[in-house]
Amino acid sequence: QVQLVESGGGLVQVGGSLRLSCAASGSAFRLTIMGWHRQAPGKQRELVATITTGGSLNYADSVKGRFTISRDNAKNTVYLQMNSLKPEDTAVYYCYFRGWKTGVPTSDDYWGQGTQVTVSS
Repeated sequence: QVQLVESGGGLVQVGGSLRLSCAASGSAFRLTIMGWHRQAPGKQRELVATITTGGSLNYADSVKGRFTISRDNAKNTVYLQMNSLKPEDTAVYYCYFRGWKTGVPTSDDYWGQGTQVTVSS
């Protein structure tokens, strides 16, 4: 069972910055995709950014140029540096983990508990 521990959310003014982190523990996976999805009230959950163990990146168009995702494979931890925050970024951000074990073609998926990011003007 994978446990995801998220931190870094909070309240920030427009144009400010926050850094989210998510650490995965209790796993024995050889290949993983980690990152964040977010969900605003009344809205569908959407992908924000992901990164693989090999360094492949995926960003939502709305955050390109403002957010940067990175990971420390040794710690199995991902970070999301969020700059130039906008009110539209206000949402609950959920850490996401998808992993594959050696010799197993199917993946295991996990979600963190979510952390609130609020951008005020």
